[in-house]
Amino acid sequence: MTDDDFRDLALALDGVAEGAHMGHPDFRVNNRIFASLRHDGTTAMVKITPEQQAVLLQEHPRAFEPSPGAWGRGGCTDVILKHARVPAVRGALHLACELAMAKPRPRTLARSKPGAKAKTRARTRR
Repeated sequence: MTDDDFRDLALALDGVAEGAHMGHPDFRVNNRIFASLRHDGTTAMVKITPEQQAVLLQEHPRAFEPSPGAWGRGGCTDVILKHARVPAVRGALHLACELAMAKPRPRTLARSKPGAKAKTRARTRR
């Protein structure tokens, strides 16, 4: 599988848009990132639950591995594209997309504090 294959599978899901985060492509639904492509073009990432990750690691040990550190312990899973097969990746993307859709849309920065008003008082020099 190539990074273009991964991109095509992600964008084939309903409501998915491609964006960018920290200099690499990501895939979003409900304004939430659920998958991304790494800089190197040989790996990708899907955000799933730790339980779902355990199943993928058992069934496809060469194609999936936990992302490093706390992200991996939380379910972020790297996809080793050269070992990945379409049915497994399509399933992982579907799981990640559904998890992102189940969460409420994140608040935008302007609405980060409901009911908060912007300070409009001008500062004067003394």
